[in-house]
Formats: sequence, structure tokens, C-alpha cells
Amino acid sequence: MIRIFQDMATAFQFLTRLPLSGVPHDPNALSRSAKFFPLVGLVIGIFGSVIYLWLVRHLPAAIAALLTLACLVLATGGLHEDGLADVADAFGGGWNREQILGILKDSRIGTFGTLAILVSVGSRALLLSNLPVGRFAAYVISGHVLCRWTALPLGYTLPSAREGSGQGARIARQISGGSLVLGTLITVAIVGYALRREMWLPFLSTLAITFASGLYYWRRIRGVTGDCFGATNQLAEIAVYFCGVWQP
Repeated sequence: MIRIFQDMATAFQFLTRLPLSGVPHDPNALSRSAKFFPLVGLVIGIFGSVIYLWLVRHLPAAIAALLTLACLVLATGGLHEDGLADVADAFGGGWNREQILGILKDSRIGTFGTLAILVSVGSRALLLSNLPVGRFAAYVISGHVLCRWTALPLGYTLPSAREGSGQGARIARQISGGSLVLGTLITVAIVGYALRREMWLPFLSTLAITFASGLYYWRRIRGVTGDCFGATNQLAEIAVYFCGVWQP
């Protein structure tokens, strides 16, 4: 039980800005904690839903959505946005594996990265502001749970694209089958409870994005980096919100 709580704390420590400095350092804890990433998404989704549903009572939906996103970025430290920007710069500007990996190491942000963040924030703000208020919490919670679940299949199937001890290397090909199954069951339970019969389109969309992005990473750099996890995370979150506003 102690290890379970430590792994949960590690998941929150890695994916949020919560002050959990007292968690013991364990190099193997990150891969073990990945099965709890969807639970972190649940907490973040509830946090964002509460903020938006309070703000939208006093502000136009677009402004409430933008302020909610700002709070979520502060809560997560912009971890996934940073990954998306780096991937956009690297894959947009690199012609081969060596160039892509070299750009991924560069902490500076370029044109492709800036545009990617603008499109990501703009898309999410627009989609969130158009989600039905009565279903807002269900889709936001599902979006944050599903987007964090994507790290499990990517980390289970793909190796690290580079040698080293970075955060991505601690997850790539380090996710056990048990963690994948448990994390998936947690995800299905949360999303199924939140969306009921509407869960299938968001789940299948997330699965398709995870498969397509993983295949793309493999073809271009023969693996994944920490930034790749963040980029897929962002794409999946947008896809779930898109499902929420889609009119059949």
C-alpha cells in the first residue's frame, strides 16, 4: 500500500505543479506510476470544470474558457504544451532522424512551435466554449483522462529514440503489461461513468491518434522522447473536445 501511494504521488509530482517534494526519489517509480496518469487527469479535469462552470456564470463562454485554460497550464506547468512545441519545431524543421533529435534538445522555441501552441490553445478555447454546459464536466474530465492514458500504449510499445536518462526514456518501453491493463481499466471506468454511451467516439478517436502518432514517431525517429508523449497528449485532448461539440 505504501508503494501504491508513493507511485500515485509520483504521478502527480510529474504531471502537475503540486508541492510533493517529500516523495522519495526512485528512478523506476515513473514507469510504475504511469498507470495512475489517468487519475491525475481526473483531478485536473475536475479542477478545470469547477473553474469554468463558475466563471461562465459571470463571463462570456470564450473568456471563461481561455481563463480556465490559463489555470490548467499553471497547474500542469505547461508540460504538454512544451512537448507539442518542441515536436512541431523538430519534425517541422528536421529532415532526418539526427536533425530531429538535435532540434528536440534545443530549449528555444521556433516558428513551428509557436504556431503549434497558438493552434492548440485557440482550438481548445474555442471547443471548450462551445461544449454544452450540461455535458462540460463530462467531456473535460474524459479529455484529461484519455489524453494522459496515451502515455501507456506509447510507453509500452515504443523504445526511447535516444540513449540517456531523460524522463521520456524512463517511460519508453518501460511500461509493463500490468500497468497498461490497469491504467486502461481505470480510464474506461472513469470515461464510461462520465460519458455513458457517448464514450466510444472519444475513446476511438484517442486510440486512433495514439496509433497514428506512434507510427509516425517510429518512422521518423525510431522511437519516442518525452516531448512526443506531450504532443500526443495535446492532440488527444483536442480530439475529445471535438467529439463533444460534434453534431451527429
